[in-house]
Amino acid sequence: MASAVSFPPANVQMLQGRSCHGHAAFGSCSAVPRTGPRVRSTAVRVSSEQEAAAAVRAPSGRSIEECEADAVAGRFPAPPPLVRPKAPEGTPQIRPLDIEKRPRRNRKSPALRAAFQETTISPANLVLPLFIHEGEEDAPIGAMPGCFRLGWRHGLLDEVYKARDVGVNSFVLFPKIPDALKSQSGDEAYNDNGLVPRTIRLLKDKFPDIVVYTDVALDPYSSDGHDGIVREDGVIMNDETVYQLCKQAVSQARAGADVVSPSDMMDGRVGAIRAALDAEGFHDVSIMSYTAKYASSFYGPFREALDSNPRFGDKKTYQMNPANYREALLETAADEAEGADILLVKPGLPYLDIIRLLRDNSALPIAAYQVSGEYSMIKAAGALKMIDEEKVMMESLMCLRRAGADIILTYFARQAATVLCGMRSK
Repeated sequence: MASAVSFPPANVQMLQGRSCHGHAAFGSCSAVPRTGPRVRSTAVRVSSEQEAAAAVRAPSGRSIEECEADAVAGRFPAPPPLVRPKAPEGTPQIRPLDIEKRPRRNRKSPALRAAFQETTISPANLVLPLFIHEGEEDAPIGAMPGCFRLGWRHGLLDEVYKARDVGVNSFVLFPKIPDALKSQSGDEAYNDNGLVPRTIRLLKDKFPDIVVYTDVALDPYSSDGHDGIVREDGVIMNDETVYQLCKQAVSQARAGADVVSPSDMMDGRVGAIRAALDAEGFHDVSIMSYTAKYASSFYGPFREALDSNPRFGDKKTYQMNPANYREALLETAADEAEGADILLVKPGLPYLDIIRLLRDNSALPIAAYQVSGEYSMIKAAGALKMIDEEKVMMESLMCLRRAGADIILTYFARQAATVLCGMRSK
């Protein structure tokens, strides 16, 4: 039986180019005004459902009804023959194993593997460390191929622009301080017009939406090359160093830092910095504590980049022993109690067990630092064609995420984000 559908006359104005919520939209969404006098509609004859269905033809020219009739009568096209791929010659003829669970079933195709992937990574998980100096020109770092000491006025801005273009919006600053500004007490660390505060203000002016992390430690500013003040007998002074670090953190916050990151490993510094920030009104500035920073041999290229090697001795009295595992729980409990917002493990890949330990014992975000030695080894092996650099880079970052890291500080950040965006890295 035929049905009638009413259409408004052509002179009723239609709204086009807007979504149903009144916003501009891709395509258009039409609406009929409900106000005004009722308009007499024109009846249009439309075929019944049966007539419409009969008009729809399959590619063979047969109607839906004809195809359905064949199905009811059991007239189906013959299925293709089942062909099993042949095993290579010499494969033994065996009885299949009597096992119910075969995990390989969920790995048998790219679509299934993607569907069941447990860990993902995106540019939002990456933080790009940037080395800065007072010079105008960018200076290559020999031990870290592809990395530079960036001129804070120009090269830095260009690097941030390129990183943002592939989705990296978080950056951590590490300064190369002129020797003439270094001292045993590291006073340049809290100079409000120093290299780091100037750089923060410039970045926040040019890119107000980025997240700026800073490093809180005295080693770039110390003539002794240590993270703290050194007593004449070689002892690193804890509480006096913390006093300096508090002034450094407040200076960075005053310049516009989003996250201050004490990497010094002094006892009690997180709580003292939190109190100093709050006292100055910087309640919204976060603290990313280097909770488990080990006295590692993987830092060598970084120290070349900043010219910050200790003038004597080592850092084993304040950085953690690489042989220790449970000690990381003590540092975690202390940093949480003192007000840390993010807990960091450094180095990254050799310390996956520590990342997982912190992840399982804290509800705070966990950061991992893929340090300069890790970066340079992958770069060197890739240059020698011993590995596929891009694949190893991505695998290493995925492993850090799988271990429990929410964010990763990595010199690969821009290169990896380029791959994640579907573009070939350069």
